[in-house]
Amino acid sequence: MKSDIQIAQEAELKPIAEIAAQLGVNEQYLSPYGKYKAKIDRRLLKDLAGKPDGKLILVTAVNPTPAGEGKTTINVGLADALSRIGKKTVLVIREPSLGPVFGIKGGAAGGGYAQVVPMEEINLHFTGDLHAIGAANNLLAAMIDNSIFHGNPLRLHPNRVTWKRCIDMNDRQLRFMVDGLGGGPNGIPRQDGFDITAASEVMAIFCLANSLEDLKARLARIVVGYTYDGKPVTCGEIGAAGAMAALLKDAFDPNLAQTLEHTPAIIHGGPFANIAHGCNSVVATRMGLKLADYTVTEAGFGADLGAEKFLDIKCRSAGLKPDAVVLVATVRALKHHGGCAKEKLNTPDLASLEKGAANLVRHINNLRGVYGLPVCVAVNAFPSDSAGEHQYLLDLCASLSVPCSLSEVFTKGGAGAVDLAQKVTELTDKPSAFTFAYEDNLSLKEKFETVCRRIYGASGTTFDISAEKQLEEIEAMGFGALPVCVAKTQYSFSDNAALLGAPERFSVHVREVRLSAGAGFVVFICGAIMTMPGLSKKPAAVSIDVSADGVISGLF
Repeated sequence: MKSDIQIAQEAELKPIAEIAAQLGVNEQYLSPYGKYKAKIDRRLLKDLAGKPDGKLILVTAVNPTPAGEGKTTINVGLADALSRIGKKTVLVIREPSLGPVFGIKGGAAGGGYAQVVPMEEINLHFTGDLHAIGAANNLLAAMIDNSIFHGNPLRLHPNRVTWKRCIDMNDRQLRFMVDGLGGGPNGIPRQDGFDITAASEVMAIFCLANSLEDLKARLARIVVGYTYDGKPVTCGEIGAAGAMAALLKDAFDPNLAQTLEHTPAIIHGGPFANIAHGCNSVVATRMGLKLADYTVTEAGFGADLGAEKFLDIKCRSAGLKPDAVVLVATVRALKHHGGCAKEKLNTPDLASLEKGAANLVRHINNLRGVYGLPVCVAVNAFPSDSAGEHQYLLDLCASLSVPCSLSEVFTKGGAGAVDLAQKVTELTDKPSAFTFAYEDNLSLKEKFETVCRRIYGASGTTFDISAEKQLEEIEAMGFGALPVCVAKTQYSFSDNAALLGAPERFSVHVREVRLSAGAGFVVFICGAIMTMPGLSKKPAAVSIDVSADGVISGLF
């Protein structure tokens, strides 16, 4: 079969104005970036304010594995399938980060015959949004150190600066560092470090803000560190919020592209779900709901991370409610969760599948039992799957009264998900009683423990002494009403990547607690998770190249 990039490069794309016209978007709202992508003026939302919202479909997955689940591929294919059955549909997803693109995970444009295009441009720079977010983040960092250098009028303690610089790249060398060396005019020496751009609070704010005004107000609320007396210092006090918002003004307009089958795709914002909240921008989601009858969106990694944060953070903040949830699983991934060795995943193994299916069942129970949402399972079919393995999953879902559909979008595009599309549209017409996993009036620790118990299945939690102190300080400053954002491994319900399936009687350990006052949540950093990933021994960048005539190769 052809590679993803070959399929994408051979596709015939429609001019972006034609894609916009499918949604009823006049060219006056478009700022084209070449022929096949454009910015949509955010002010369109004000003109659509009186229009009723369409249906919102959330796509999530079982815990990811080295075998791959194809969640974004299913997401794209489902949108195309809905278009095929005559539904006015828009796909709304996150933008790729260069870290995974050049690392090991790959891009975020789907795969096979279920992709968003132009694939290379979307995966490499796109319209520059992530660079704008990085620039805004680092402007604030520069202004913090500049304030300290020029007399430190805010009395910011150099050892209690919490704001980090960021870069859109996996670079472990930047996790911990000392900067400001050289003496004299070269700055004040202090310990510092970088996060990847997807983990920056600016990214979180960018994706949760309702408007440019809200964006600027949230930026001003960022707590960048503490004074010698332990009082918080904000971005607003540094004086950076207005300039940061100016840098983000154009980036804040959502991006329009298309799928291989010309379904409109709004692609905007890119926080990771294992270290941030894992959802595209609120502005993009709201725009999709106003422009189409069905909006298909995605939350990063497994449902314990992406879906939990989509529901408990994004929906809580923006007043959104999904009409249905699609839970993606593969035979290969569930066999991995059942203990099957990677080299044997292509061999039929019902015993491993039955054991690993506990991971699928827990996610189903969480989405239905905790959040009260209707769920449909999408089995992303691989050629190595056996008919018996597929039948086992179909029977399992039937025993749980959960609709289940075999999907072949990777090889067939939207045609491979027509059954899934029909089942999902039926689900969206059924009433549901959506609730959050925890209430606002709980303490931060109680919220965190509730997520660990109800969503992960943990029996307890533990904290480093320093993390306990950080939590106490955040509560004392009056931020106890905020929701929690858990940063942990994506590979397990626990904070230990080796605990596969549906582990029980485990404890989640917190080593750091960070306040994201502008984003409006508190981050609990658990286990060995890092907010700056590293590259693998042989990163994907080694295989990526460009020819003399500008044709990119090796990009998946």
